[in-house]
Amino acid sequence: MHANHFVTKNRIKGIGPNITTSLLLVCFLLFVTAAGQSQEIDILLKGGHVIDPKNNIDSQMDVGIANGKILRVAAEIPVNSAKKVVDVRGMYVTPGLIDIHTHVFVGSNSGFADGFSSVSPDDFTFKAGITTVIDAGTSGWRNFPVFKKQVIDRSQTRVLAFLNIAGSGMTGFPSEEDINDMDSRMTSLVIQQYPDIIVGVKIGHYRGSEWTPFDRALEAGRITNLPLIVECHLPLLPLEEILVRMRPGDIYTHSFCTASDRTCLLDEQGRVRPYILDAQKRGIRFDVGHGGGMFHFNVAIPALKQGFLPDSFGSDLHRFSMNSGMKNMLDIMSKFLNMGMNLKDIIFRATWNSARSVKRDDLGHLSEGTEADVAVLSIRKGSFGFIDTGGNKLEGDRKLEAELTIRAGKIVWDQNGISAQNWLKKSGD
Repeated sequence: MHANHFVTKNRIKGIGPNITTSLLLVCFLLFVTAAGQSQEIDILLKGGHVIDPKNNIDSQMDVGIANGKILRVAAEIPVNSAKKVVDVRGMYVTPGLIDIHTHVFVGSNSGFADGFSSVSPDDFTFKAGITTVIDAGTSGWRNFPVFKKQVIDRSQTRVLAFLNIAGSGMTGFPSEEDINDMDSRMTSLVIQQYPDIIVGVKIGHYRGSEWTPFDRALEAGRITNLPLIVECHLPLLPLEEILVRMRPGDIYTHSFCTASDRTCLLDEQGRVRPYILDAQKRGIRFDVGHGGGMFHFNVAIPALKQGFLPDSFGSDLHRFSMNSGMKNMLDIMSKFLNMGMNLKDIIFRATWNSARSVKRDDLGHLSEGTEADVAVLSIRKGSFGFIDTGGNKLEGDRKLEAELTIRAGKIVWDQNGISAQNWLKKSGD
C-alpha cells in the first residue's frame, strides 16, 4: 500500500497526523529489526560456553559473526541464516586473548630491537588463542617507524606497543642506558603520532642508581596520559620507592620473580609485603611477565593463596622464553588454573582486564558491533607437568588449548578441523 494512501485512509478514519507518523515510525523500526535479524551470518559458533567478563556472560550461548564483526550473542541463533556453522559444544568461547608483554620487533640484528631475539607474532599467537599482542618497549622513539613498517603493518595479529624511554629501545648495553637518549618530549611526540598503536611507555634494563630514566619515562606517560610499564630490571632502585612513584594504572611486570632475581614480592616469612598490597589497592597493576627467568612457583603459589592475583598474564614472549618454561600464554593460564584460580577469573585477566590496562575499551569483549576477535578453548583433562623458570615442576590435571582462533572475523587457527568439511562429504564418496 502506498504511504500517501495509508495516511489519507487513516485520516479519514479520524486518526490525526501525529498518530499516523508514530505508526509509520513503528513500521519502519519493525522492518529494520527484521532486516537485522535476517542478516546473513558468516560464521556461527554453536552451543559453546561463552565467557565474556565485560558483558557478564558465563553460560551456553551462540555467537554470530558477520562482516568481520560480532553480530549477535544469544542463547539460540537459527542455523539457517549462517554460511558456516561450527559446533563448539563442550568448549569455551571467549574474546581473543591479549598478551600485554611480548617482544616482536624481529629483525636481523643480534639483540631484541630489530633483532633475532624477538619473534614474528603470527608464528606464535593464533595457536594460543591470542589475537592481540603488546610489544614491551623493544622499540624507542628513534626506531619505532621501522618496527611499524617491518612488523606491525605486515602482521595479521593486532600488534600494539609500549614505547621504550630509551631512544633506540632494547639495543643492549651501553646504549640502552644512555640517559642523554632518554627524551620524554621526543617519546611523547612519537606516541602522539601513532595513538592507535602505542599504548604506553616502558622503563627497564637500567643498572644505575639515578632516578632520571624513571622520572623521564613517567613524564612521557603524564604528557600522553598513558600507563608506564616497569620491568624489575632496575637493581639499584628500591622496589618500594618504585611503586610509590608509580601512578594508579601503571603496570609492574615480572611480578613473581625470586629474591635472587630482584626484590621479591614476598618477605622473608613468605608473606606478601605490605607495600605491595598497598600499591595494588592504590591501583598499580601487576603483570605476570613470565619470560625465561622471572616466574617461580615458590613465589606465585604462596602469593595466590594469600589472595594476591595478577592483573594480566603477560608472557614476555621471545626466542628464549618460548622454548623454556614459559611456552605460551595459554600455558601460563593453565599454570594458574592448576594453582587454584577459577576459569572465569583467568579469562577476565586474559581479555577485558588486559584491555583496560592499556586503555583499549574496544578490545577484550564480544559486544555486538565490535571486531570479531574470538578464541575457542578446550580444557584437556589428564596428567600434565608445568615448568617454572627455575626448572621446577608443578603437576596438574587440566590444560587449556586453543581449538579455534578468529581474528577480525576470519578463522586463522583450527587445531582439529572443527570448522572444516569432511573430505569424504566434499568428494561425494
